[in-house]
Formats: sequence, C-alpha cells, structure tokens
Amino acid sequence: MATLIDPDFRARLDALRDKYAAGVPGLLAGIGQTLARCRAERWSAPASAELHKALHTVAGSGATFGFGVLGQECRQLEQALRSLVDGGGGADAPGWAALAAGVERLLTWAANDPKGGPPA
Repeated sequence: MATLIDPDFRARLDALRDKYAAGVPGLLAGIGQTLARCRAERWSAPASAELHKALHTVAGSGATFGFGVLGQECRQLEQALRSLVDGGGGADAPGWAALAAGVERLLTWAANDPKGGPPA
C-alpha cells in the first residue's frame, strides 16, 4: 500500500468535514431564505438563479464532505429548477409548486438528519 506524502492529510480532511458539517445549517437556511424570495418575487429570474446557485453549491460539495444524500437531493432539485427555468413557464405553472414542495421536504428532512437516508 502506498504511503501518503502528507501524513496530516487525514487530519486536515477531517477538519474540513467538521467545518462543512458546522456550516450545513447555514447552507440550509440560505436555501430556505432563497425559496421565500422566489415565492415573494413569483419565481423571478434573479431569485430563481439564486436558488439554483444555493442548490448547486450543496449538490457539488455534499458528497465530498460526507453528506452524499443531501448532495443528491439538492442535485435533483437543481435539475428540476433548471428545467422549469429553461421551459419558460410562468410563475403559476404547476412545476413551481412541486419544486417548492420538494425544497421544503428537503429542508425539513435535512434539519433533522442531513447525513441520513433520503427524505420521505
């Protein structure tokens, strides 16, 4: 088995995971605030872009830091949001309500167990 060049690698990686875990509540709060903004602005382009960015951030980093299911769920919501934006449907299109419900389910689940299995 190969020897790590950096003997402190594991300790640094653990520290990064701990730092990410400590920031998860803030990431979730940001997603929730952005969802509220989307609703208030009737899914305006700037608000939708902000929600996309928030979901994309967690989708990209979740698995790296031990939050694989959280990352996958954010990726699915991110892709659903992208489809709605690209589809050009108005704020009253049924897909927006379904997306908002999905984000709410994610936030409720992740507030209790962000490292656990998929939300019900």
